[in-house]
Formats: sequence, structure tokens, C-alpha cells
Amino acid sequence: MRGAVALRARFDFAGQRGQALIEGEQLHILTISCPDRTGIVAAVAGFLADHDAFITESSHFGDSRTQRFFMRTVFQLGAAAPPHDRFAHRFSRIAERFNMVWGLHDAQRRERLLILVSKLDHCLNDLLYRYRTGDLHVEIAAVVSNHPDLEPLIRWHGIPFHHLPVTSENRPEQERAILDLVRDMEIDLVVLARYMQILSAGTCDRLRGRCINIHHSFLPGFKGKRPYHQAHDLGVKLIGATAHYVVADLDAGPIIEQAVERVDHSAGPEDMARVGRDIETVVLARAVRWHIQHRVLLNNGKTVVFR
Repeated sequence: MRGAVALRARFDFAGQRGQALIEGEQLHILTISCPDRTGIVAAVAGFLADHDAFITESSHFGDSRTQRFFMRTVFQLGAAAPPHDRFAHRFSRIAERFNMVWGLHDAQRRERLLILVSKLDHCLNDLLYRYRTGDLHVEIAAVVSNHPDLEPLIRWHGIPFHHLPVTSENRPEQERAILDLVRDMEIDLVVLARYMQILSAGTCDRLRGRCINIHHSFLPGFKGKRPYHQAHDLGVKLIGATAHYVVADLDAGPIIEQAVERVDHSAGPEDMARVGRDIETVVLARAVRWHIQHRVLLNNGKTVVFR
């Protein structure tokens, strides 16, 4: 599968499908994670300069706690640059020298998304709007739901819809069908847009680092059902939402983005839910955008996000 997660001392160069972000420019993104040590930035910048690559954007961060270094560099290849496969092969020597986990990505390519949703449609609506207007540079390959309610909306956008009902008895078969779609449609990222089902540990492991969930809470508070009633009963003054990668432990995955809005004593559960829906759409859209732009790097149980 063409994922965005690179392997140690190997490269992951995405395909050529997609439209150019800037006409006439062939932009590429290099992402790096490795043990922190002296000389990494100099080695990468020197390599790019030696291979006729013009750097347009670069960010890096060294974590003193984990002793790991993270870097994201956007560059444009010049006329004298070698072909992509030779470019990547030559960089692999640098990667081996610094024990890097790295990825080389075509910035023009549209990442392929599979969206999972149940009945609540606010996050789905927002993603579809951003997709339709070109604000979100992706290709939504299909939408899967365990309910048929949203099929007309999805069909109106010209996107394939798959109704995969789930029960306690058929859950393994239903999740296998989802994973088959991920494989057959060459999906890069699975987005849980208020998909009200808990994925099994095996499915979470298969999608590790490639599945984003939006949680209706400023984690780690108010897990489970009726979060806004829980918040109202405790008299909270901040309503939040959290986008995170999915792992086997419920709502414990690496956090990508969070946001909050203030409420007061006059807000009932329905008012809080309305505020929460607005926050959820923004937080999820940011997380998806940053992921597809390869701005999110895993740092043990956390993330580094080059905004």
C-alpha cells in the first residue's frame, strides 16, 4: 500500500497522480525522524544543494526528552537534478548514516481518503465542502457508513457510498470489508468523521498512523456517551474537541490538534453540543490537512506538528 509512513533506512516516494499545487513547480516534501545529533541539518541541506534542489520551506525540532530529531523540508528540483528513484537512492546513504525514518513525497499528489461515518453529518459535510471547493487537496475515494441515512448526500457529491451495517456478530466481517476497501482503493488515510463504532485492536494496528478520529471532548475528559450532558452536569466552562490517531486503547492515540470554546452557566447540553459540533469540524479539518501535507510526525505516543 502507498502509505505516507516511511520505514527505517528506506524511502517512501508517493505516486505521480494529482494536480500541481503551483503551476510549473514540482514540489517535494522530505520528512525525517532520527536520533538527535550534530550535523543532521547540514547534511540534508548540503545533499539538496548538491542535487539542484531549491528549498522553499524547512522546519525542524529536537526533543530533549526523547532525544529524537524531526524535520520537514519542502523543495523544488531543478533541471540538473537526477531522476526521482536515483535521487532517493542517493539520499538513502544519508539516511543510513543518521539512522533515519524518512519519507519522500510528491506534494502535487492528492492523498486518497476513505471516510467512515454513522448518522451525524456535520464533520462529513465540512470535509465534503472543503473537498468540493478545492480547499482540501485530497481525493475522497469512498465513504463507508454503518447506516444508510447519508447515502443521498454522498451520492450527490459523486462519491461512492458503501453501506456496511455492523452488529456484535458480524463486526469481524464488517471490519475486514473496510480493510479490503483500504487495500483495493489504495487508501492513504482513513478518517473517522463521527463514526460511532469502536474499531478492533487488530484493525487499529493495521491502520496505525493512517487513521484519524475526531473526539467530542477536550481529551482526556468526558469519554464515552453523552459527553455534553457530562460536561453540563459538572458545570464546565470550556467545550473542546480532539483529533488524534487511532490506537487500540480507546481515545488514547497521539493527539494532532485540539481546540476549545468558552461557555457559561446559561448553556444547556444542546447549546454545548452545538458549540461542540462547530469545534469538531474545524479541528478535524486541520488534522486531515496537516496529515496530508506531511506535517505530522510521530514521537512515541505524541506527535510533532509543523504547522
